[in-house]
This record gives sequence, structure tokens and C-alpha cells, in this order.
Amino acid sequence: MRSLIGAIVGVICFAAPAVAETPAAIVEDVQGKVDGIAFMDYVAPGKIIKLGPKASITLSYLKSCLRETISEGVVLVGAEQSTVQLGDVQREKVPCDTNAARLSDREANQSAATTFRTMRSDTPSAPARLPTIYGVAPLIQAKSGGTLVIERTDGKEPAISVPLRNDVMIGGKFYDFAKAGKSLTPGGSYLAILGAKRYAFQVDSSATSTPTPIVGRLLRLE
Repeated sequence: MRSLIGAIVGVICFAAPAVAETPAAIVEDVQGKVDGIAFMDYVAPGKIIKLGPKASITLSYLKSCLRETISEGVVLVGAEQSTVQLGDVQREKVPCDTNAARLSDREANQSAATTFRTMRSDTPSAPARLPTIYGVAPLIQAKSGGTLVIERTDGKEPAISVPLRNDVMIGGKFYDFAKAGKSLTPGGSYLAILGAKRYAFQVDSSATSTPTPIVGRLLRLE
């Protein structure tokens, strides 16, 4: 069996494209022996993951919104889904917005400026659709050390101020509102303020407090 797995890994290595810097998926769960991979790691296309006996991993793809639970075998990370050999994979499409999961500072500031222009205009036009999260407790990716402020832009609501200390961050780069017991309002539009940067986003009107896949509530502000 080991020789067979080795042969498959060799074939996959030969066929796999060069590893890209842009992440394709985030690791949502790890069970059992999985070398070189940890909870909340990003993985890029071309990454090979070997799962030991009874081991499993859950990957959430940022572009396709596919959530994969893979048990045992050898996994080749793709751009939108994995290729799995000698293992089992279960896939489900989950609500997510690729514009939220891959939000850049330039895109964020443009959307924020559009929102403010629309709010201040005497004859507002229909605002551009903001990046959307599908859970009331966002998972924020940001550098530790600063202070994150979340303000509602379409109604009155107390602002939330969060010091991004290392002891409250997951892996030094994620702040989880669910873990902190904080939440936003379904249907609300918000501005995330981090230093001089502004990020506009909204919460889907059907969002609930029940646990939701990471990719559906991820806001990458870094």
C-alpha cells in the first residue's frame, strides 16, 4: 500500500502545475495524522496532502465555494476542487461570496467610497452590491497589533472595537467573532476600519447565529 501511495504521489507531482502564491482553499478542520497542514492554513493549487489511516481534512475553496471533507488517501489541491486518490471525498456547495473571501484593500476602499457617495447624494443611484458574508459572526483575517472597528452604515448600532492582540487571534492572523461571542445584524451594511483602511461589506439577510462554513463568513482584510 505504501508503494502504491508513493507511486501515486510521484505521478501527481509530475502532473501538478507549479505551486501558485494565491491560495485556493482554507483548511477548516483536521482530524488524525496529516503532516504539514494545520487548522486555518491556506493551501495553493498544486499542494499535495497525504492523509494517514483514519485521518481526514476539510477544505473550503475560496473561488468555487465548494466545501470538501476528505478521508484518507492523497489529495492534490486544485484551483476550484481537489483530486483525491485512495480516499473518499464528500463535496457540498455552500453560500459564499468570492468578493468577500478575496477582498483586497483597493477593492474595499472603492466599494466604501461608492457607498458613501450614494449615501450623501441628493438623488442616489442604486448602490453597487457589497461583498457579502453569510454568517452573523465574521471571521476576520488581519495583522495582529492594531485595532479593528466595525461600524454599521445603514442604521444605528453601537460600534464594535476589537484590539487585535496575539492572545485573541487564531494563528496570529484571524479574529473569530463567533469565538468571541460577538455578532452583527442580518441584512446590515458595515464598514470595517483598520488603521487608515476602510472595508465595506454586508451581512446576508438570511444569516443566522448557527455555525456556518468558514468560507461563507471570511473577510480577508490583509
